[in-house]
Amino acid sequence: MSLPTLGRLQSLPALEHPELLAPPVLAALEAWEHGPELAVVEIDPAVADTAAMSEAYDLGMDTGANCVVVGGSRAGDERVAACLVRADTRADVNNVVRRALDVRKCSFLPMDKAVEESGMEYGGITPVGLPASWRLLVDTRVLDIDVAVIGSGVRRSKLLLPGRLAAVLPRAEVIDGLAG
Repeated sequence: MSLPTLGRLQSLPALEHPELLAPPVLAALEAWEHGPELAVVEIDPAVADTAAMSEAYDLGMDTGANCVVVGGSRAGDERVAACLVRADTRADVNNVVRRALDVRKCSFLPMDKAVEESGMEYGGITPVGLPASWRLLVDTRVLDIDVAVIGSGVRRSKLLLPGRLAAVLPRAEVIDGLAG
């Protein structure tokens, strides 16, 4: 099996480079049957944000998939979801995500809470290794990306995920029109 590659990024087998992964991401990859199919690439942490990384490494915005964490509550029950959308789109938080979570109001989870609960660094939160209580909502357009650049749980690296595998990430719920 060959590793996914993209542009001039140096692909390494993700499971062979635990130093480039947050602990919950490594544990999830080890437990997931498709874990060996993912590559990790080391990057400059100063350009970990999608637009900066795309420019620094000559990648189109259509190769990235961003993971944003949102939440809301109903009757005192907090509901949190990570939303995986193409980097050239935005999650429809006020409509589609809010309805999926069945909450009255939905907003981005505060950074410190997202970092603490996920065990991942801000700017590196990824759909791999999320807390069991969080839902994972995946926009259908992510599945069409040949090789998607996603977070690795840390800012100094990224995972390369064949887009089709986003549909079979643990607990993934594929939603058409999640992003606009």
